[in-house]
Amino acid sequence: MKISDIKVDTFRYRTKWFRDYEGHSCAGAERWTTNNMLTIRTDEGAEGYFFAGPSQGVVDSLIKPALLGQDPFFREKIWQRMRRMQKLTNSLPDMLIAHVDCALWDLAGRYLQIPVYKMIGAARTRIPAYASINAGDDIPGGLSSPEDYARFSEELVRDGFKAIKLHTWMSPLPGAPDVKRDVAACAAVREAVGPDITLMLDPHHHYDRIEALYLSREIEKLGFLWIEEPMNEYSMSSYVWLNGKLDMAVLGPENLEGSYQSRAEWVTSGACDMLRGGTGEVGGITPILKLIHLAQAFNLRMEVHGGGPHNMHVLCTMDNGWFYEWGLLHPMVERYRPFPWQKTLYDPIDAEGFVQVPERPGLGDDIDFDYVREHTIDEGAVGRGAPDVY
Repeated sequence: MKISDIKVDTFRYRTKWFRDYEGHSCAGAERWTTNNMLTIRTDEGAEGYFFAGPSQGVVDSLIKPALLGQDPFFREKIWQRMRRMQKLTNSLPDMLIAHVDCALWDLAGRYLQIPVYKMIGAARTRIPAYASINAGDDIPGGLSSPEDYARFSEELVRDGFKAIKLHTWMSPLPGAPDVKRDVAACAAVREAVGPDITLMLDPHHHYDRIEALYLSREIEKLGFLWIEEPMNEYSMSSYVWLNGKLDMAVLGPENLEGSYQSRAEWVTSGACDMLRGGTGEVGGITPILKLIHLAQAFNLRMEVHGGGPHNMHVLCTMDNGWFYEWGLLHPMVERYRPFPWQKTLYDPIDAEGFVQVPERPGLGDDIDFDYVREHTIDEGAVGRGAPDVY
């Protein structure tokens, strides 16, 4: 079996999400935006899919030369080939390699009629989820105050969540960031949900050392489980410094190029005591398995960043990660409904706060191909803007 074609379908859908110019997700009036569906096809008719994939232009210029004619089961060979290509191009970041790699895993599972997590080697079928609250805003009834965070957190607990992570106010929002305001939001949430709900914080990403230490020590007093990315992660020495001053866990790195190799440096340097990585940030399912095994070798927890089918299947193959990240969530955006291109919600949360991995073949996404076909447009006709669509 050989890879015979790689195609991108760009399609329209309605959403209340958009991104500010620094890349943070924001809630607002419903609007049209676009997404991509990447399809990898073989000469035997097998297909694999991934959403939020690369443009057709990138596929034609970079992905097709690396994949056409290759056996789709040689995922390691293909991944290493794309990784080497990064040396001479800026158009193939780890995130785009991840899209291709995940589509290949989906193809293999669909062809073999087996879920990806069982193809890798299963450890569990359900995972506790935490509610990942969107970054703060200045919208009345949104997330404009510590009291808003507290009220929304109470709603999430009633929905079944036993753990919550806050994203607080970040630039370019006027008045943000403000480390004392972050502390106030964390304190308000702790008071609202009580001592038995697990809490975590992902604040502004560019605090300096003194601000990051103050924030970390204050939420440590509130019994938070971890802090992630309070400073630029390219300064690994800053995290070595911070980690050495806290009892609370430092989780990282999240958004750092270099896949599993850069994260290995964090481990051996003592920059974190819990590893962070999502399939998107490290380049796919193929490399994140290496990272999971690295964490296991050092007796570290490995927390997977982001939701979606690819991350859930990975979580079901490991025993050293606590949570599935459910979000992003905002009080003004309807929760727990599928994307328009899905027939069913992939990751409903049950009364105990768990999500269950689907048993459908491949990554198990229940795709509405009719919706994609009926809403396909010329690539680039509408600006993209939806946050964290996989």
